[in-house]
Amino acid sequence: MNTMLEILILAAGKGTRMRSDLPKVLHRLAGQSLLGHVVERAHALGARQVCVVYGFGGEAVPMALAGSGVTFVVQAEQLGTGHAVKMALPQLADEGVTLVLYGDVPLTQTATLQPLVVAAEAGQLGLLTVTLAHPDGYGRIVREAGKVARIVEHKDASHAERAIREVNTGILAVATRRLKGWIAELKNDNAQGEYYLTDIIALAVRDGVTIATHAPASEWEVVGVNSKAQLAELERVYQNEIARALLNDGVTLMDPARIDVRGTLKCGRDVVIDVNCVFEGQVQLDDSVEVGANCVLRNVSVAAGTRIDAFTLIDDARIGEANRLGPFSRIRPGTTLARDVHVGNFVEIKNSQIADGSKINHLSYVGDTTMGKKVNIGAGTITCNYDGANKHRTVIEDDVFVGSDTQLVAPVTVGRGATLGAGTTLTKDAPAGELTLSRARQLTLTGWKRPAKPKKES
Repeated sequence: MNTMLEILILAAGKGTRMRSDLPKVLHRLAGQSLLGHVVERAHALGARQVCVVYGFGGEAVPMALAGSGVTFVVQAEQLGTGHAVKMALPQLADEGVTLVLYGDVPLTQTATLQPLVVAAEAGQLGLLTVTLAHPDGYGRIVREAGKVARIVEHKDASHAERAIREVNTGILAVATRRLKGWIAELKNDNAQGEYYLTDIIALAVRDGVTIATHAPASEWEVVGVNSKAQLAELERVYQNEIARALLNDGVTLMDPARIDVRGTLKCGRDVVIDVNCVFEGQVQLDDSVEVGANCVLRNVSVAAGTRIDAFTLIDDARIGEANRLGPFSRIRPGTTLARDVHVGNFVEIKNSQIADGSKINHLSYVGDTTMGKKVNIGAGTITCNYDGANKHRTVIEDDVFVGSDTQLVAPVTVGRGATLGAGTTLTKDAPAGELTLSRARQLTLTGWKRPAKPKKES
């Protein structure tokens, strides 16, 4: 942890152009709030304190980030970035360094921010700037003899100043004691009637503090989100970067433009991912795993050699080696599949442990079940695990064969090597090695006539 660094995240704005009742910083990018991305970067820098200034949306922001290890300060009136910083200054220690970030600029990388902190620790003001082809709307960096002299906001800039392409990102780092002094001097005599944090640049120059500028490796690192369109554009940028990294690591993506990672995806060698797959939370795909089109995997580990066919949903489960899942399978939380397990089309498994070599190939529901090795489950089988108030467990031991259209009414145990005849409703334990079945007697009613509709009169 950096014992001198404190990070201030400005996140009080409404985000009118988002056209939403949700605070702008809580809109999600790649499965995480914009502000969550910024807080994650702040923690990665090892700050001794991360302080978030919030305003619009009331307590929605603190509630959304509860347990994230940050301090919250409310800005009741949105009077500009300088005013937002002023609200948080009592939380900051004089002897430290403050890095200012923004809750709607989610993708600034740690390596980009570190030089700003280093500059501040050396007594300079570290300022992140970027040169844009189309700088409209951004504050311009005005230099004199090559050195930063001041920042002028777009609305206050002259025609000549608006021609400047180097712009301010708003991200800066400086000694906290100096920051407190400069904030106290800010005035709101500008087109917006706001207190601009950027005005401290001119004050720093006046006081002989060097402005050390640094540029990000990629322009997208400093892109802010002000509308749903910008959010969608940045989502694609983020996903393209993830896809590029996966390709560089040797993962085969059938179409890099059609993958969504909303968390962390780690892959072994020779992994193949088809189009339109979504990975949420923490997902691990080991060597030679294949994921078919349109699958969703959430908080899943998949061992080597497993094939997941199209339209399969796996949620909070552990999948062993050489399994075959799908198409159209649903694996729900609490499920563990061992080795060489087959789960076929329109099969749902919940909170169950399936041992090596077992097969549930079609149209079945298995819930709250412990299943042994080499079990075969016929089509249309249901474990009836819920009595309306409580969940009950089914135990199916090794080498069991369950015929189609069977209901196992839990709690019930099927002994090793048993066979359940098709159409059985099992309400008592089935003994090992025996055939158990329950069926109504089959009848044929001779002479029975099917009802017919009356003929229409012509």
